[in-house]
Amino acid sequence: MAFYILKRLGVMLAVLTVTSILAFLLLHLSGDPAATMAGDGASPEDVRVIRDAYGFDRPLPVQYLDWVGGLFQGDFGRSYYLRTDVAELLPERLAVTATLGVAALAFALVLSITLGVAAALRPNTIIDRFALWLAVAGQAMPSFLVAIGLMYVFGVWLRVLPISGGDTWQHFILPVVALGYYATPSIMRLTRSGMMEALQSDHVRTARAYGLSPWRVVIRHALRHAIAPIVSIAAVEMGFMLGGSIIVESVFSLKGIGYLAWESIQRADIQVIQAILLVIAAAYAVLTLAADLLNAALDPRIRVS
Repeated sequence: MAFYILKRLGVMLAVLTVTSILAFLLLHLSGDPAATMAGDGASPEDVRVIRDAYGFDRPLPVQYLDWVGGLFQGDFGRSYYLRTDVAELLPERLAVTATLGVAALAFALVLSITLGVAAALRPNTIIDRFALWLAVAGQAMPSFLVAIGLMYVFGVWLRVLPISGGDTWQHFILPVVALGYYATPSIMRLTRSGMMEALQSDHVRTARAYGLSPWRVVIRHALRHAIAPIVSIAAVEMGFMLGGSIIVESVFSLKGIGYLAWESIQRADIQVIQAILLVIAAAYAVLTLAADLLNAALDPRIRVS
């Protein structure tokens, strides 16, 4: 198990290294960052001042090494537009996005696993068809359309939930449903197929032959056998929610990291964009590592392979 953990840590570090290089190069090779930050109406003197202040006149390898060295010291750079350290901007915004992502993933898991298990236990029935229809609808509709529909029904028509801001927990209900529903189809289909395969396996038939209760057979034997791929895809979906929540946050005016990324792109705030890309990549890597380790703990065959 120790070798497996070290191997996965090595992969995670390699991914983060490559991602940091790409994040740095993409923003620097897309044009002159000093001219981009200065704006269209800036004079050559303004561009020169910005280039000197941020060290854009130095070789790219030197800039990259200085940037990475600052990251190890907790220095993510300084926002050109907001005139503040990026490290001071991220925690509050990350807290909003993390709250939204965790709640949305919990909603998606509860809904999709419940529907997936029910559909597997009653194939080709109205429950199965309803679950498949819900999955198809969730995959076909973009998250912004679901968000706008929820806003109209519960905020404008029924007037039971707020549709903008994040001051109270009620403000997160509609964004959580909109973001979580988008992750439901893949988890639900995976749960359904995994459960149908597990219910036909030998160890489940043996458990039934021993006279165990139906729910014990379903939960302890069948669902445990089918849970490994669900853990993996849940980690991927959580990473997507952290990185792809920009649309939902923009629709509901939630001041999370996705909304900050959208604002920073509009302002050409390069330091903030770089930090956000690296933080999202690190979240993906850590979540994937956690899913791999959890799967290895649940299924010893993964450790052996």
